Formats: sequence, C-alpha cells, structure tokens
Amino acid sequence: MTDLTTFGFIETKTPPAGLIPGRVIELQRERYTVITQHGEVTAMLKGSFSHNAQLRDDLPSVGDFVLLQYNETGVSLIAELLPRRTKFSRADFMGHEKGYVKEQVVAANFDYVFILTSLNRDFRVNRIMRYMTQAKGGGGKPVVILTKADIADDFATQISEVKAVAPDVPVHAVSSHTGFGLDALEEYLQPTKTVVFLGMSGVGKSSLLNVLAGENIMVVSATRKEDDSKGSHTTTHRQLYMLPCGAMIIDTPGMRELGLYDAEEGISAIFSNVEELFPQCKFSNCQHKTEPGCAVKAALNDGTLSQEQWDRYLAQKRETRFVDDKAAFMRERAAQSKGLAKHWRQVNKTNKGKR
Repeated sequence: MTDLTTFGFIETKTPPAGLIPGRVIELQRERYTVITQHGEVTAMLKGSFSHNAQLRDDLPSVGDFVLLQYNETGVSLIAELLPRRTKFSRADFMGHEKGYVKEQVVAANFDYVFILTSLNRDFRVNRIMRYMTQAKGGGGKPVVILTKADIADDFATQISEVKAVAPDVPVHAVSSHTGFGLDALEEYLQPTKTVVFLGMSGVGKSSLLNVLAGENIMVVSATRKEDDSKGSHTTTHRQLYMLPCGAMIIDTPGMRELGLYDAEEGISAIFSNVEELFPQCKFSNCQHKTEPGCAVKAALNDGTLSQEQWDRYLAQKRETRFVDDKAAFMRERAAQSKGLAKHWRQVNKTNKGKR
C-alpha cells in the first residue's frame, strides 16, 4: 500500500463512497498516471467530469489531487478535482486568431517554483520577472536558479541584477556538472514538499533533476557547441518525480514564451515598490504622464525608480489587461451560447408536447 501523505496529500474529509484519492504524477495527451493507495494507476477523465471541466477550462494537471473510481484490472476514471493550494498558469493563445485565450494550468499544489535560467546568452531579467509574477500570482514561492555556473567567468553581476528587481526572491548559482551550489537547495527539498521546474529548453532542468535524483532518470540532450545558449528539447511532457530525500519535482517542457494569465496579484507582489508610489500622487486618478505632483515621475527623476523597472511594470499590466479582456469575452460568449442552447431545448420540448 502506498502512503499518499508522503506525496503531500492531506485528507480534509472522507471521500464519497466508491472514490479514492490520488495525485496526478504524469500527463500525456488524455492519459493520466495517478499515484494512489494501490500504487500507480492509469486513468482517464470520467465523461461527465470531463465535459464540465472543459467548459470551465479546469482540467487536472500534474500535481493535482483528484478522486477517482479505481479499476483494479483496467483504466480508472477521474471523477473529481480536489481544491488546489497553488497553481502555475499561463495564457494559452492556441485560438488567438479567433480571439480565444484560455488558462493552461502547468502544475499544481507545489511549494516552490524554481525558475531556471543559464548563465549564458539565455539570461534575461525580463523573462525571469514574468515567471516570478505568474509564480506569486498562483501562490507559490519563486526561487531563481542560475545554472551552468561552471561555464561562467563571473555570475555576481547576474545575481545583482535579479536582486535589484526582486530583493525578496532567493537567487542561487549552481552547476549540475561540478555540484557547485547544490547544497543551498536542500532547504527547499524537504520531505512532502513539491518543487516545479520552469524555464526555457536548454537551461539544464533535466541535468539538475538527474543530479538531485542521484540517477539518470531524464535523457540529457547535448547543448550545441556553436551556441551555448541553445539546447534541444529534452522534457516532452509534465511529470512528477519523487526524490530519495522525500521531496518531489515537477519537471515541465521548456517554454519559449510565457503568456501571463490572471496576473494582477502577481504583478502587485513583484512590483510592490512601484505600486506603493501611487497613493503618494497628488491626484487619485493620476495617469503618471503629465500630471503635476506625480510620485512616479518624481521617483523616476531622482532615480529611486528606474525607467527599466517602470517599463516592465507597464508592459506586464498591458499584457494582463489584454488577456483578461479576451478571456472575459470568451466566458461571456460561452455563457450566452449555453443559455441559447438551453432556451431552444426548452422550445423544442414545449413544441413536442403540443403535437
């Protein structure tokens, strides 16, 4: 029997008859691997649950706790998604040409978000801040991991750049090749704790996972010699791994772009030094452009707020407004379509009764 508490499960109420709890540890297309008291099982979504979940754009993801109908000899059926403590989402623009934007939950129920970026030409503070915003918005604690420290002559500058924009976020430089800096990660990798790995392809997520696991559980693709900032895709799907220390890692495929989704709370957390200026403006509706007595303009002039930080804040606010407006429009249109379909079903039912 598998003890689900070692996978972070906390039972708050007895499951309904016929259902048992489990945690999603792998997702490939429509097939889920779920760890339960009976060990690992293959599962699919139950029809009624799948229909409602797709309407809500709320399908289970890796790390989620679910209730399922256990099938000892075949495929089990996921019947319910349990409440999430945390989640990391991004905007899915697959239907963008039609104005469709939806939430894609990448991982759930984690404690820390390891934002991995390598100490080469891949290093971009703006990209790191976008991950921070989404991580904090989803309730996780971001930790910046600067990989490939063995190929960097000096990484003090990169650490300072990250600390300058997010002084409360831990930053660690590590090398999976030499083991440099890995001891500092032990405080996060505690039993029952879950860490999600996020970053672009080629930043060393798989190499770090292998080192922490003490075995080669992931194939590592060699970085192209002519350009040490480029690497080929290694992770092809999201999966949760249990480490020997009892901590869990959710590994994710590399993301070329991270579309912010429902990021207002995360923006406020990351850019708190910016938003705390707003109440100091002379006018409550200050647009921070030409108005007299603007605290933001004063801070830009005296250097307490950098132009780069202000530009990043504005860019993230513009993006999240765009995504939120599109998502709200699609939710309203879906509700209208559902209401119209219900109306016509009632009309047809009434007409049949009159015949």
